[in-house]
This record gives sequence, C-alpha cells and structure tokens, in this order.
Amino acid sequence: MRLVIARCSVDYAGRLTAHLPSAPRLILVKADGSVSIHADDRAYKPLNWMSPPCTLKEGAGEEEGVWTVVNKAGEKLIITMEEILHDSSHELGVDPGLIKDGVEAHLQELLADRIETLGEGYTLIRREYMTAIGPVDILCRDAEGRTVAVEIKRRGEIDGVEQLTRYLELLNRDPHLAPVRGIFAAQEIKPQARVLAADRGIGCQILDYDALRGIEDDKLRLF
Repeated sequence: MRLVIARCSVDYAGRLTAHLPSAPRLILVKADGSVSIHADDRAYKPLNWMSPPCTLKEGAGEEEGVWTVVNKAGEKLIITMEEILHDSSHELGVDPGLIKDGVEAHLQELLADRIETLGEGYTLIRREYMTAIGPVDILCRDAEGRTVAVEIKRRGEIDGVEQLTRYLELLNRDPHLAPVRGIFAAQEIKPQARVLAADRGIGCQILDYDALRGIEDDKLRLF
C-alpha cells in the first residue's frame, strides 16, 4: 500500500463530473490497483475513489505532478499535486480477513447445514469461498442452478451490503460462476440496508437463530 499526503485538487470525469478544490488530503493506492482520496473528517469513507481494475499514470515533464487514474469504462480521476507532504509504501501481505463473532460464525454454520432455508432446491457449493478480497460466507446454487453469494451478519447494516456488492463485482468476472446474485442474510436488517440492497439487486433474508438451531417457538399457537 502506498500512502501519500499532499495538497492537491481532484477532478472526476465520467458519467458525472466532480471537483475537489485544493486542500491537504490522504491518497491511498492499494495493491489491488484501487485509488481513494480521503479527508480528515469522514471516518472511513473516501471523498472520491476509483475501484479496480484501473491504471495509475504519474505525469512527467509538463505533466509532472498530475496523476491520472483510468478504469475499464474510461472514467478518469485526475489528481493535481501541489505539494507532497509524505510519500511511503508498505507491504501489508495477505490479510486473514474479519474474524466473526460467535453468533455470526454459528449462523453461517447453521445456514450452510440448512441451505434450503433460502428456498426450495438450494444446494451448497461451499462455506468461506475465498476471493482476492476476502471470503464469501456462503456460495450456493438456487433451484435453477444459478450461483448465489450470501453475506451473513448478526445485524444487517449498509456496510454489509457494500461488502457483498464488492464480492459480487468480483465473482461476476468468473465465467464459471457468472451470473452471480446476492442475498444479504441477518437476524435484523436495518431499513437503510434494505433500500440499498434493493437498489443493488440484492435479496434480503431474515435469519431466525432458534429456528436454524431446531428450537421450537414456545408461544401458544392455534392449529
């Protein structure tokens, strides 16, 4: 990973146009080729970014100090450096990924054993299906034989939908799996996460922990 702190301006040219005026910012260039621009006041969310696959070209001569990032769609992120305050590179190696808490790990195990919870005719491909950006919780097939990626959370929020979106983007590049659709599964899913999932074409599934464990509901029922 390369970390650059610089006074710079940023212009995006693509489906829309956007401009960030001159200011000190952090620029992250990751091993996967992604480039993101960060301020000091927005937690983890970048001001602008370019997802992989993309190429970074650092200008020379009259273009020195101008970085041009281009993705496969031809969209451009142009970073004009005015002053570089810090520039360093670090080898982080392979990340072991997020270690889920006990409930999420158990939900994954239970759902894999009872994959038909997602629908009649579903079959398991495998748990923890590894990708270049981390493991997909569950990869399975629906009754029509289409590939389905499942992200499991105890509480479903926007971050989880974004995570599944990244997995789907990567999985759909594999001709042996594509087309791949997603299911966001959790014990509770926040309304904002549902809206984002619907916008991304991702299905939502509420998981009943006790039902997956085979524990009967002790409430009185009329039959």
